[in-house]
Amino acid sequence: MKRMIQHSSQSGPVRTVFVSSYVPRECGIATYTDDVIRAVEQADVASRVVAMESEGEHFSYDMRVIDTIQDDDPIHYERTARLLNSLRPDVISVQHEFGIYGGDNADFVLRLLDALQIPVVVTFHTLLQHPEPTMLRVQREIADRVQGIVTMNGLARDILKQTYGVGEEAKIYIIHHGAPVPHRAPGEESKAVLGLNGQTVMSTFGLLNRSKGLEYMIGAMPHIVGQYADAFYYIIGQTHPAMRQKEGEAYRHMLQTMAEDLGVGNHVRFVDGYQTKASIIDYLLASDIYVTPYLNMEQVTSGTLAYAIGCGCPVVSTPYLHARYLLDDGRGILVPPADAEGLAEAVLTILDNPELRATMAGRNWEYGQTLLWPQVGAAYAEVFRQVAGKNAS
Repeated sequence: MKRMIQHSSQSGPVRTVFVSSYVPRECGIATYTDDVIRAVEQADVASRVVAMESEGEHFSYDMRVIDTIQDDDPIHYERTARLLNSLRPDVISVQHEFGIYGGDNADFVLRLLDALQIPVVVTFHTLLQHPEPTMLRVQREIADRVQGIVTMNGLARDILKQTYGVGEEAKIYIIHHGAPVPHRAPGEESKAVLGLNGQTVMSTFGLLNRSKGLEYMIGAMPHIVGQYADAFYYIIGQTHPAMRQKEGEAYRHMLQTMAEDLGVGNHVRFVDGYQTKASIIDYLLASDIYVTPYLNMEQVTSGTLAYAIGCGCPVVSTPYLHARYLLDDGRGILVPPADAEGLAEAVLTILDNPELRATMAGRNWEYGQTLLWPQVGAAYAEVFRQVAGKNAS
């Protein structure tokens, strides 16, 4: 059962420092943190940031950034804790993802938590049902040290309790991954903005990497195009920087070659580059179907899926954890991973049934209103206020 966030009696702005990667770093957690900050600032939260950086990185940040931590230097974490203790904000928000902290399975973040004298709310972006032992230990220790834990759906909360042994349910909060407020209605008007008039549009967006399973959706395209000659699949976004550093654009080139070899090269369109939020929303509002053919079934959070639901897109997806949660109640069709034929069948089921497509779009648009950033910001602000109030009492 979802625990409701009770309104606290704390008044005035809540002074919050976020510890996270941060824009302009090209990283999903950085974008998420920027979105959360802009949302909570509309709900009477004064926000500052400690930005995580990797070796060789340095970014030009906005005025919210008060410090940076070199992720592989344990001393930096302790130094930042001393700084934060001297500033005495009301609460610290740690955005936890393994890739942005150093040490053995990101255990350097424990040095920060051990030295802080300020209440902490951690948001877990990854919670695996079957973590390896060190990962399990680190996240358990984080959970023990903080005063509030945010998960993005009920399945993640259950994993936290059952797998990680967090028995103190009173400090677990469910706050959806947010989505931008759409700036126009979905449909033909949005297609016209992008010059996609007359096309049946399917899309996937986000940083490209091999866990996305995009080759299976490309493998489905000959079947789809055979029935709908106006069908186009848009793959929107650049290659993940870490993957590009390791192997360049090999994955993108493989996908392009595959599409050509299958005879659907003209029906698979790559929109390269790091996209603005406005551009992403334009493509989602123009999409007849949004597809997440991901291969990692333990993925407990998908910002791209939340964005698509917020825009009212019918969805075809593999059954990773967040998809199972968000696509309940007929909001999408789930297909086994690595199944091109299944993806084609699901897409054609929606395209062949206009009434089903309209019903799915309507349900997603309605449910999507609960995912919009203003609602998410208000929920985060109330959690911060509660945790800060408990510490003050």
